[in-house]
Amino acid sequence: MSDHSALLAPAATELLRVAAAVPSLDAHTGCADYDVRGLLDHLLYWGPRLAAAGRRESSAAPESDVALVEDDWPALLEKQTEELVAAFASASAWTGTVTFGPAELPAAVVGDMVLGEFVLHGWDLARASGTTLSCSDDAAAAVLASAVAMGERARSTGVYGAEVPVPVTAPLLDRALGASGRDPYA
Repeated sequence: MSDHSALLAPAATELLRVAAAVPSLDAHTGCADYDVRGLLDHLLYWGPRLAAAGRRESSAAPESDVALVEDDWPALLEKQTEELVAAFASASAWTGTVTFGPAELPAAVVGDMVLGEFVLHGWDLARASGTTLSCSDDAAAAVLASAVAMGERARSTGVYGAEVPVPVTAPLLDRALGASGRDPYA
């Protein structure tokens, strides 16, 4: 894992663009477990915990019956993505270990989780809005590497679904989606 801080701001901007285009909070996303409202609740719940880890602060709480999406969700999501980008903006935020929930993790792993949240859930929201996610090859390659590295563990804990076979000749984003349990061709 390495410092992917330069990839975060463009990915966050794209997440916000596709989120603003969703037609309904009840629309189906590319993430099997969530409609738009559920996915936004997930993002709004975990974002502050990821940002706290990036700032080397502790923040732990179980996810259960979280309902954070209100009328002001676009502003909340924008503020949160800004905080996440800021928390992981410096190279030092990607070094050493951080506390994330009950675990100590490499800071770069948590930073890559943030990038993955932006890209993978950005794609999920793009599916709900009928738009296309714009993602640089560098960001897609970083998300692919992270998805492959975390794959088995993420699948065993239900974070990822079963890997979707995608040809090695497919675009990097499609391969990252497949590694995370999403079917880029569905």
